[in-house]
Amino acid sequence: MESNGGVDESSRLLRELQSLKDSKRDIEARISVIESQLQQIKSSQQSNKKSSSDYSAGGSEFGHDLTPDMIYRYSRQLLLPSFGVQGQSNLLNSSILVIGAGGLGSPALLYLAACGVGRLGMVDHDVVELNNLHRQIIHGESYIGRSKVESAAAACRSINSTIEIVEHKEALRTSNALDIVSKYDIVIDATDNAPSRYLISDCCVLLGKPLVSGAALGLEGQLAVYNYNGGPCYRCLFPTPPPTTACQRCSDSGVLGVVPGVIGCLQALEAIKLASLVGEPLSERMLLFDALSARIRIVKIRGRSLQCEACGENPTLTQQFQQFDYEKFTQSPLSSAPLSLKLLTSGSRISSKEYDELIKKGSPHVLIDVRPSHHHKIVSLPKSINIPLASLEFRLPEISSQLKSVQESNETLNGSDVGLYVVCRRGNDSQRAVQLLHKMGFTSAKDIVGGLESWAHDVDQRFPTY
Repeated sequence: MESNGGVDESSRLLRELQSLKDSKRDIEARISVIESQLQQIKSSQQSNKKSSSDYSAGGSEFGHDLTPDMIYRYSRQLLLPSFGVQGQSNLLNSSILVIGAGGLGSPALLYLAACGVGRLGMVDHDVVELNNLHRQIIHGESYIGRSKVESAAAACRSINSTIEIVEHKEALRTSNALDIVSKYDIVIDATDNAPSRYLISDCCVLLGKPLVSGAALGLEGQLAVYNYNGGPCYRCLFPTPPPTTACQRCSDSGVLGVVPGVIGCLQALEAIKLASLVGEPLSERMLLFDALSARIRIVKIRGRSLQCEACGENPTLTQQFQQFDYEKFTQSPLSSAPLSLKLLTSGSRISSKEYDELIKKGSPHVLIDVRPSHHHKIVSLPKSINIPLASLEFRLPEISSQLKSVQESNETLNGSDVGLYVVCRRGNDSQRAVQLLHKMGFTSAKDIVGGLESWAHDVDQRFPTY
């Protein structure tokens, strides 16, 4: 009874703690909004005071449009001879749109808010998840399950309540892109998929907006400025989309958290240079970052293509943009939802629950895990044999040996009575593996639908997902 009482008390305290965290988050978000509104009222009153006074020919007490608070807040930037008052003034009068509040967008948004961009917009339709937090540093645990834009806006307002923050809690589509992007001077592409890259670039070309485009995956990143002062657009460099096999996402291939952080900071830097009219933007050049070797290379890229369908001499996308199917063009989805293949008939598949029943009954079988070996080291099902899909064809003798071993340990069995099952992370590679096994004579092989994610969802909720 004492044990149950302890569990009940622990559950009560956890519920109370979560309730307090939710209240704290809501209160802090409201405080940020009110502080921002008060600051805007204060700034407006100061502007009205100045306009009614005859300070100087420049219309300001100090010969420029920076208030005493602004001078103090941005003083370390004002001290830079190459930036100074004019650069800060240009920044305060600029507007920048960041599309994506994830790994790239997080540091970009934080630094843009801190440095004093006059109007900062953010676009994202997603919610904060626990596995975002190692790289998406603008978000905190208290915002898990909440809108990324809402979380990012609160963080930016807590850093700088004097700037205007605009929230677009929606996915960028051809139906809304022109309307949203047209309201800003500069665009940062902080997305992670091919359809969005083409869509954003084409939209910027149509509206004449410079685009700061970044990408990060694994331990590498890249950065370039497109559609600036007659420079190329993204489509000039990549008129044909890369194969879908080359378009990996962080959820599939992984990423070291600091890598998108580095690229996102550099995106903010390029946007600040464009907005303040300071320095040499990264146009007609591309920055390549290799985290493992600590190398940054700048390579020259070709200029604007006269044959480009977006910005060439005879563009074809001008009238077609809102009807253009970017998912079909790139053969990849805008959504970040994992791919779900259907390559096998139902007779060649079993559910994770059915496989669980086989284990409980003690049915003799062999389980092959076709994930890469480093995935298998993260987490795996008991007694699974790791044979990565890439090496499956060369390791068929191992499978035959395992089947024979199981048969020999169960003398009453025929070879055909030993089950052969294949599992992977999400149930896609396991289907490819079963197709290969069928061709090579292992006709009884079956895959587990939905892979380890299905096992974690339907059989064992304590089983880790990644």
